[in-house]
Formats: sequence, structure tokens, C-alpha cells
Amino acid sequence: MRYHSHFNTAIRIIEQYDGKIPFAIYLKQFFAADKKYGSKDRKSIAAFCYNYFRVGKAAPNLATAERMALSAFILDPRSAEMPDLFVADWQANVSAPVQDKLALAGITTSDIFPWAGSLSEGIDATAFTLSFLQQPDLFLRVRPGKATITEEKLEAAGIAYTKVDSNTIALSNATNITNILEPDREVVIQDLNSQQVLDFFSSPAFEKGEKGYSVWDCCAASGGKSILIHDILHGNIRLTVSDIRESILANLRKRFDMANIRMLEAFTADLSRETGRAYPAADITICDAPCTGSGTWSRTPEQLYYFDPAQIDIYAQRQQAIVATVIPAVPINGYFVYITCSAFKKENEELVNFIKEKFHLQLLQMELLKGYDKKADTMFVAVFRKPLA
Repeated sequence: MRYHSHFNTAIRIIEQYDGKIPFAIYLKQFFAADKKYGSKDRKSIAAFCYNYFRVGKAAPNLATAERMALSAFILDPRSAEMPDLFVADWQANVSAPVQDKLALAGITTSDIFPWAGSLSEGIDATAFTLSFLQQPDLFLRVRPGKATITEEKLEAAGIAYTKVDSNTIALSNATNITNILEPDREVVIQDLNSQQVLDFFSSPAFEKGEKGYSVWDCCAASGGKSILIHDILHGNIRLTVSDIRESILANLRKRFDMANIRMLEAFTADLSRETGRAYPAADITICDAPCTGSGTWSRTPEQLYYFDPAQIDIYAQRQQAIVATVIPAVPINGYFVYITCSAFKKENEELVNFIKEKFHLQLLQMELLKGYDKKADTMFVAVFRKPLA
């Protein structure tokens, strides 16, 4: 049967992949190099691979083929169609709920994710771990004035969607909207909780006059937070962005052109090392810090599979170095926003304590935005203000 070929191809891919680049990119390169796979083939092979990663650190001693079969039994909705991949006990339970299948396979949530004690306060470790076993939704943030045209285009294309709120739409993760909507001009592809990390500035208190706000997005990456603050403050900003590589800034310029956003300045800097230069004294400094990305592992389960817990300390040290470089540039009464897509307390609450103790900033908001119960990412945000000395 055809799934046997897909199963064996998936094994070959897994055994060749080393986790050094995002798996989505690796998979795209693999299929580009071998054109014989049609769209249904690619989808089937990818499902085997992603399920293999979704069971995380469980069953580490199994051979690749055995672990592939295990993950397919637990997670693949096609499992009833391919019973010969499974041992007898599993064949009789292919239609059981996922948690029953885990029990039958002798797997606990702590096998999948062994670091529950390192999670931020308030996270349900079991629910968080189980979220890795399913693909999250695709979320769109509708840009100001584009709600009607966005919904009309989705409906005309026959795309099923859920309206989360007036600005947010959820779709199946497999939905391709690039030929239907204008990304960045009409909508921004942005996770549900990522859309909420700057809600502090939605308050009427930030409806400012002609002067507007200077904003420095210091770890700008793909620029999603820059576009978000632009829309929240009705475009009344003077935007500076920075990141570690010029290639990132080149992509940002193209994206901002699509989004009709003008930048005041863009520059490269390694903020974890370059401490001796002048940085922008902005009214609002946004630090979407490099992190483990553990709040997003349901989207990128290969990162869970390859994760080394020593990375938590490595990232925490880098985060401390970055904020120690950036915060001195924040002017009196200026706002500093610290954001991660991590679920680990060392990158979240402990970084907040570091900032309060070392720089004596006033903490105005600290929030863990849980996504594991919403088919979304888990995010963390803390908003500070620099008080008078």
C-alpha cells in the first residue's frame, strides 16, 4: 500500500535530518531535490515526520521505524487505514482517544516533556505537554480598516474561518491565504497571543497628540511587533528597528513597504555584546528577546525533540546581556517591553526579577499568555517604566 512508501521515505528523512535548520525548510529542500512526490505524497510524508517529533523525548531508545510506528499509532488519524504498522494490542485500539493510546504505549506526559519543574508559574504542565500533540491554528490579525474586505475575500474563496474577535481570524493551519489576501497589507499572519503582547498600549492614555511616540524595536526579527505597535498607535510613531543581521533588516524593509510603514532608522547590532555605542532613547523600547521558543513547540515540534535543557541557561544569560545593553538607553518615563515566546520561568519571571533588581524599573504589567488551551502559542510579556532617579 502507498502509505508504506511514505512511511519509509519519512524514516529516511528523519535519519538524514540533524535539527540544525527548521524542519519545514529542510522538508521543502528535500522535496525540491526530488520532484517525484505529488502534493498528497508530500502531505502524507510530512505527517509521519511531524508526528515523530511531536512525541518529544519519549521512547528515545526505539529504532527510527519503531518510533515512527509508535507516533503514527498515537497521533495519525489514518492509523485505522494502516494497521499492519502496529503490534496486535495497538491494532485493536486504533480508534481510541490519544490519551488512552499514550497509556497503552506506556508513555506519560513527563516522558514527552521532562521539564515541568522549569515552567513558568501558572502553566498546567499536562495540558501544555498534550498541546504538542496537535497542530495549532493559523491566526490572522486584520489590519485597521481591512475587516470587511478580508471576510469578503475569505468567503468568496470558500475558506472556513472563525472570527475570534473584531481583529483576529483563526483558520486551519494548512490554509494558504497568499493568493486570497494581501499579507501585511490587509492581514498579518501572527499568532493569537503574539497579537496581544502590546495591549498595554491600547489604553486611551496613549492617545497622544501630534508628537506621537518614538519606538525602538531592538530585536525586530520578522517585524511583527513593529507592525503591531504601528497599528495600535494609529501610525503615530517614529520607528527605529535593529537586529543582528543585515539580511533580516533587508527583509524588514520589503515587509514594511507592503505594510505601508516608514522607518526612521534601521541598524545592525549584537546587543548581547556591543555595549559601547549609543542606542535610541525611545519613548517605547520593545525587546522581543531571543529565547528557547518553548511556547511555540507545537508549531515546531522538532525543537522539542532536539532540545537540550542547558539551552535555558544559555538563553537566559543572553537575555540578561541584551537587556543590560538596552535599558540604559531608555529615557526617564520611557517604557521598556520585554517579550518572549518561552514557557520557562528562567527566561520569564526570573528575567523580570533581574531587571527590577539591577535597573530598578517600575513593573507595570507582567502576564503569561497561555496558548495551549487555544491551539495557539504561549507568550510572556512584562512592561516596565523608567522612574525618576
